[in-house]
Amino acid sequence: MTAGESALGHPRLAVRNLCHGYGAGAFRAEILCGLEADFHAGELAMVLGPSGSGKTTFLNLAGAMRAIQTGSVRLDGVELKGASREELARIRRSVGYVFQANNLLASLSCLENVLVAMVGDTRQTPTSARGKALAALRQVGLPQAAAARPAALSQGERQRVAVARAIVHGPGIILADEPTASLDRVNGRAVVDLLQEHAHQRGAAVLMVTHDQRVLDAADRILHLEEGRLVFRVHPRSGS
Repeated sequence: MTAGESALGHPRLAVRNLCHGYGAGAFRAEILCGLEADFHAGELAMVLGPSGSGKTTFLNLAGAMRAIQTGSVRLDGVELKGASREELARIRRSVGYVFQANNLLASLSCLENVLVAMVGDTRQTPTSARGKALAALRQVGLPQAAAARPAALSQGERQRVAVARAIVHGPGIILADEPTASLDRVNGRAVVDLLQEHAHQRGAAVLMVTHDQRVLDAADRILHLEEGRLVFRVHPRSGS
């Protein structure tokens, strides 16, 4: 049974025999090798591992931000390896991303930063997009920050705006890269609670890489990236 294989049905994200490395010939370094995992709707899965173990590389491959070298990654049944540039762009727009550094644009208001996630979405009118962006800010508890620039907010508030940007288009998959690394305990917990809510109440598959031991209790499943492979260990909440 692969890491994450279960009776939960069709996975939102399915990874098979994924390998990735850098360099060539004698200078080639394999970062990921034979990685296998399924991630399902309704779960918050956390991936742990030492620095340099390939966690961010894995997340970038899973989110169609790097080309697949060897193996298979399927997002909602769509194979990323060999997909066209247009198809990859469409897939990237369907995924919610939360980055450690929040990556908000300083020159835009918080509302405009959230609206950026819907650029190119032909299903939205300016009015409907604005309504969704305001609703996302309300969901993260920051409706009053719509007109503010990111510099006017605390670090924790900025990361919550980043979560709003990730969830505004109702993604089935959310990828979060060390989203609590620069936050204190209270703000870090608030961000993880938002991600957990989106998984449990809205049916997203949330994959979060982290070093943060303070938030592991929120995970439905914890995986460890070891020597290029994902290993499932018994969840600490099980008491086993």
